[in-house]
This record gives sequence, structure tokens and C-alpha cells, in this order.
Amino acid sequence: MAVLEQLTSQQAIDLENEYGAHNYHPLPVVLTKGEGVYVWDVEGKQYFDFLSAYSAVNQGHCHPKIVGAMVEQAQKLTLTSRAFYNDMLGKYEKFACEFFGFDKLLPMNTGAEAVETALKICRKWAYEVKGIDENEAEIVVCKNNFHGRTTTIISFSNDPVARKNFGPYTNGFIKIDYDDLEALENAFKNNPNVAGFLVEPIQGEAGVYVPTEGYLAKAKVLCEKYNVLFIADEVQTGIARTGKLLAVHHENVTPDVLILGKAISGGVYPVSAVLANNNVMNVIKPGNHGSTFGGNPVAAAVAIAALEVVKDEKLAENAEVLGELFRAEINKYIKTSGIVNLVRGKGLLNAIVINDDEDSDTAWNICLALRDNGLLAKPTHGNIIRFAPPLVMNEAQLQECVAIIIKTLKGFE
Repeated sequence: MAVLEQLTSQQAIDLENEYGAHNYHPLPVVLTKGEGVYVWDVEGKQYFDFLSAYSAVNQGHCHPKIVGAMVEQAQKLTLTSRAFYNDMLGKYEKFACEFFGFDKLLPMNTGAEAVETALKICRKWAYEVKGIDENEAEIVVCKNNFHGRTTTIISFSNDPVARKNFGPYTNGFIKIDYDDLEALENAFKNNPNVAGFLVEPIQGEAGVYVPTEGYLAKAKVLCEKYNVLFIADEVQTGIARTGKLLAVHHENVTPDVLILGKAISGGVYPVSAVLANNNVMNVIKPGNHGSTFGGNPVAAAVAIAALEVVKDEKLAENAEVLGELFRAEINKYIKTSGIVNLVRGKGLLNAIVINDDEDSDTAWNICLALRDNGLLAKPTHGNIIRFAPPLVMNEAQLQECVAIIIKTLKGFE
């Protein structure tokens, strides 16, 4: 079979099933092209993308400025490793530090790598700055979190599918309930070895759980009180998705450690980063941490372009306005609906909860029907459907999508 031979959808699915590890359960649609808010399957059918590659494609599919930066840089220099300097990394580090308001950036490639990096920085800071005895540092995390799937990260997950038969697990984590300030302070005051609090400003994979207003700001105050690093995982919620540049900005919080990924490249290249000020980041010395591809010239060029698009096209502002509109329209429908219990979210990171249990296939079947009606979304946790379109969507497109969603849901009433 020639590489460029056009496949049917079924042929493409069959190839993945035969030759690929079965670590995903994709919706049965085979995509071959994307532009802006749209994607097309191999048979030529057009869809609205309402997942945005889990918020990696905030700037829209194949944004010409971002793709152009990638192509231009790829034709000059792609990779040097960090054994040598390159002429793009410093530019990117300066641009991103000024863009987000931090002293230093440590470049990586994927979200999970960035989370692992933040954990290592936090632990090293605990021993060298806070004065915790070596190997005794603990990091507080929230139940129902999703920070990735590496061995260390699943060690503090409570998702049985992610954890079962992958042990032994990594120690050093304290799990508490999300959006529970009392539990957080108890974890701090009862344990002098706590070094950090790792939190998603909105729990995306868990079903777009938005914490009580003030939770993040008060959690940051507690971290300062007990000399604990506030580590914000904004891999999914960052880069304008929730109506602010960062989700923590809704409560005017500046984290001690910021984790970014996904949309920092606009979805065209794997880029992630950890940002912190010198009092934290300076614990990292040569040889402590690294990545062959982290900070490569293509990633640097792509990330600068992707962040410029966010600012120049006012994507955070657009997400704020369209998110309010989306929730208002869906709430009107919910008043007369027996199939949808509620809609929740911030900006253009939203979810609806289907009136069925987590073990049902209702949400999956709704997503199949949405696909048939020209809109792509995916369930999470059985009875929740996440809706996260590219932030370049306009109001007319959003209204068209709302009509598709409501029409589809009515078929399940």
C-alpha cells in the first residue's frame, strides 16, 4: 500500500486496529484535512470540530501564520539538541517570559513532560530552599485530577483504568478533594514536608468541573502562608481557552510554577513549558533535567507565532463572549429537556451532563449522532460531553453549532 494512496474511512480504521496499540477508543471518523473551525473526513464530509484536540488547536486548524513559521524554520534548522545554542530558543524564552510574566522558562515537548518537570523543580526547591529533608517532600494533588499518564503521574491519579496493573507507584503525594479549602489547609498544617500544591484551575478531563469562585485565590493565600509552591497545570485551560490568557487570571492568581502545553503551539507541533521566577527555577543546574527535542528551533518559532495569534486575534476575549452565549443558549434548552441535566464551564471550555449514569452509552450515542449531523465531540466519564471548539469561531458559527447540538439532543428526549 503506497503511503499517499487515499484510504476509505474503514480502511484507515482497520489499519489502526491491526497495527496500532489499542490505547485509545476514538470516535469512528477519519479526518484528513482541517482549516479554522472545520475538519473534513476522507470521504469529504465537513464537520465543526468541538474538541480542538483537547484544546491544543485553540488558534484553529492549520493557522497560516503558525504553519508558516514552522515551515520557514524547518527549512533552515530543525534540531541541535541542547548540546549547542541555537538562535531561536532565547528569543522564544524571552517572548514567553514577558508574555506570561515570569523570569525563566524550561522548555519541554508534551504536557506530561512539563508536569513531570514541575514536580522535579518543586522537589528540588523543597530540599535546597525550603529545607525539607531529602526524599521527604510531599506534593498535594486533587482527586479526579488529570495531569498525564506517566508512571509518576498515574501514581496520584484515582482513575482505575489509568492505574490498574501499572504499579508499583511513586510515593510523595497527598490526595485531597478538589475545591475544598479546609482539606487543603489541613494537608499543609499537619505536614511540614509539603512542598507544593498541584492543581488544574478547572478539572477538564474529570468533566469540566469549575471550582467555587474564590477557591484558587484562597488556595494561593494558603500556599503563601505555609511556604508551599502553587503549581498551576494550565496545559488544557491556558492560552485563552477559558476567556482569560490563563484560567487562574479569573481570580488574579499568579502561580509559583506554571505548566503549559497544547495550544502554546496551536496544535501544529509538540511544545510544552514550565515557567517560574528565579527564586524557584534557579535550583535547576546543568545535568539536572533536559530533553533532546525540548527547546528546538522549530518549537521556538512555532510557539512565538502561536502566542502572537492569541494576542493579535483577541482569542481570550472571543472565548469569553462566545462562552457566555453558548451556556445561555444551552440553558434555555435545558429548561425543557429531560436528557440534559446541566451545562458548566468557562469561556469555550464547557460540558453538558447527560441524564444517565456513567456506565451508560447514551453520551457516546449522542456523539455519534452529532457526528452524523456535522459536529465532532467526545464523551468523558461516561455521561459527560465536553464542548471546546477552536477560539477563532465566530458568533454565527457558534449559533449554527448550538442548533446542531439541540437538534441532536432532541432526538434522545
